[in-house]
Amino acid sequence: MVIIKKERIRDIPLLHIVQQENEGEQLPLVIFIHGFESIKERNVQYAYMLAEKGYRVILPDALYHGERVAHEAIQMAFWRIVLTTIHELNSVKDEFVSRGLVDGNRIGVAGTSMGAIVTLGAMTQYDWIRTGVSLMGTPSYMEFARYQLQNLERKGVQLPLTEEQLGQQLEMLRPFDASIQVDKWAARPLMFWHGARDEVVPYRPAYTFYKQLQDKYNEQKVPLSFILDEHADHNVSNKVVVETVNWFVKHL
Repeated sequence: MVIIKKERIRDIPLLHIVQQENEGEQLPLVIFIHGFESIKERNVQYAYMLAEKGYRVILPDALYHGERVAHEAIQMAFWRIVLTTIHELNSVKDEFVSRGLVDGNRIGVAGTSMGAIVTLGAMTQYDWIRTGVSLMGTPSYMEFARYQLQNLERKGVQLPLTEEQLGQQLEMLRPFDASIQVDKWAARPLMFWHGARDEVVPYRPAYTFYKQLQDKYNEQKVPLSFILDEHADHNVSNKVVVETVNWFVKHL
């Protein structure tokens, strides 16, 4: 039987999903991160299916989301949320490793949209991430931030920042921007899924990054996949949930 436990680690609310008979065992771990303005509970289907396969799965609430909801508007806090979540991943991982519940050589991270952006940024920082899945994400932090700003300007939103301040904000993203440090990227099993009609997070930067990684992955014989759905927009189908679970079963 799969059990779902609510826990809190360093003020991070999370769901801990595992088969009851494996609850105290050292298992491979998958941390799955939700999208912007979503909640951890939206991804229980991934966790349940992975737990049935023998994985321990953690679904955290990102800053200002779910049980950490903010009363003020969070539209301008997107990158603060992303960077905070990247740092919090390490705390969550350390907690479960310290309890003896996780095989430290078998840890994966995945997410949808903002969660996928977090996944790719985290993979620039942590070598303990042994495989990743990006569903509708982008590795191009600085380019995507500019895209977001352009969209806000088109909507007539006045940003409370000077050009210099905006430049400083963009520079804070540089260390996490995988697209500008392709040569430093450590080859680990990596799957991308994206809809070709996605206008929230356009697929081309992720596809360009995938193509740039191909030679390195082929040389090192490491699995790399990009699934592009020509008919999909910013939405994940049930088929993609199964593809994600199968990726972890095969590569973690």
